[in-house]
Amino acid sequence: MATYDLTKLGKNAKETARILRTLPSHAKNEALQAMADTLRNHEATILAANEKDVQNGKDNGLTNALIARLTLTAEKIEGMAQGIEKIIKLPDPLSQVADEWVNEDGLRITKRIIPLGVIGMIYESRPNVTSDASALCLKSGNAVILRGGSEAIHSNQAILNALQEGLAQTKVPKEAIQLIEDTSREVASEFMTMDDYLDCLIPRGGAGLIKAVSRQATVPVIETGVGNCHLYIHKAADLSKAHDIVMNAKLSYPSACNAVETLLVDRSIAADLLPRLEKELMQEGVVIKAVGSAKKHLTQSQEGNEEDLHQEYLDLELAVKLVDDYQEAVDHIEQYSTGHSDGIVTQDYSVAQDFMNDINSATVYVNASTRFTDGEVFGFGGEIGISTQKLHARGPMGLEALTSYKYTIQGDGHTR
Repeated sequence: MATYDLTKLGKNAKETARILRTLPSHAKNEALQAMADTLRNHEATILAANEKDVQNGKDNGLTNALIARLTLTAEKIEGMAQGIEKIIKLPDPLSQVADEWVNEDGLRITKRIIPLGVIGMIYESRPNVTSDASALCLKSGNAVILRGGSEAIHSNQAILNALQEGLAQTKVPKEAIQLIEDTSREVASEFMTMDDYLDCLIPRGGAGLIKAVSRQATVPVIETGVGNCHLYIHKAADLSKAHDIVMNAKLSYPSACNAVETLLVDRSIAADLLPRLEKELMQEGVVIKAVGSAKKHLTQSQEGNEEDLHQEYLDLELAVKLVDDYQEAVDHIEQYSTGHSDGIVTQDYSVAQDFMNDINSATVYVNASTRFTDGEVFGFGGEIGISTQKLHARGPMGLEALTSYKYTIQGDGHTR
C-alpha cells in the first residue's frame, strides 16, 4: 500500500474545484497572467532543474526521441508562457449557455456548461504538459492533480513552484494545481482509483502508459492517442506536394505523436516517387522499413515485416508499403491505424471527398502534413492531449473538452 498522502491532495482539489466553478472570468484570467509571468521569472531555475533530468535521462539510456521530448530551452519556456496568454484570450466556456427553451408545461429549461471538476493527469517526458494542462484546467474551472514521470520530476517540480507562486498573488488557491512528487508505480496505481476525488483521468504518453491506465483505473478515463499515423500517396497525387508533405510529416518532429509512421504508395507511381524519397530520408537519418514489394523501389532500405506496420516509432523510422488502389489503402488504414491522424495526397477531388468520409480517425487530412494535429494550431490555445476515443472528446482537447453540462429548470409552482 502506498504511503504517499494522496488523500490530502484529493481533498484540496475537491475544495478548490468548488471555488473555481463559480469564479468569474476576469479572476481566472488574472491568475493565468500571473502564472505566465512567474514562468518567465523562474526561467533559470526551471532550466537548471531540467538539465538534471536530461543528464539523468542520458545516464539511464533514454532514447533520443524521449530526450528530445524532455529537453527544455529558454525558447520553450517562453512558448509555455505565451501558450498561457493565448488561453487568456479565449472565451470562457463556462460563460456560455448551450441551449435554452420553454417546454409545453411552461418550464424554462437551460443547458449550462460546467467544469468536469477534478482532473487527474498522468503523463511522461514532456514537462511543458505541466504548464499546458494547468492553464487549460484553470480556465475551464477545473482543479488538476498532475503526475508526471520520474524522468522529468525536477523539471515538473520547478514549473509547478513557479505556477503556484503566480497563483499566490491572486484570488485562485494554489491548490488549483497540484503535483504528485512520488513517481512510484504504487502511488500511480492508487491515484488511478481515487474515485472519491477524481472526476476524470487523462493519460498522456506512450502505448504502455495508456494501456496501463485504461486497465487499472476505476476513475473515468479519456484515452489520448497512440499515433500510428498514415500518409497515403494516391496515383493522382502531385508528386512535388507529396514529397514535401512526407518530408515534413516524418522529419519536422519525429518524436511527436502526429508524425507519420507508415507511408502507403499506389503501386503505379512508386517508381517515380520512392527512389528520391529514399535518398533524402536516409540522408536525414531515417531508417526505412520497406514492407513486401516496396523493397523493389527502396533498394537501400531495410526489409520490413508485418510487425513494422503496427509501430508508433516516435523516432527516425518509417514503414513503407505499396497498395494496388484506393480501396486497399483505406482497408489498410482501417486495420492498422490507431485513429489519431491519417492523410491522403491526391489531386482527385472525388477521391479526396471519399477519403474524408471513409477514414474514421480523429483527424483526417487531404494534401497536408499530419503534423498539424495540435490544439494550438487548431486555435484552442493548447491541448491537454489528443483523444482517439469517440465518447465526449475527440482529437486535440482544448477548453471545451474539459467541460460537461447540467440542466437548470425554472418553474412557478409547477407540479407533475
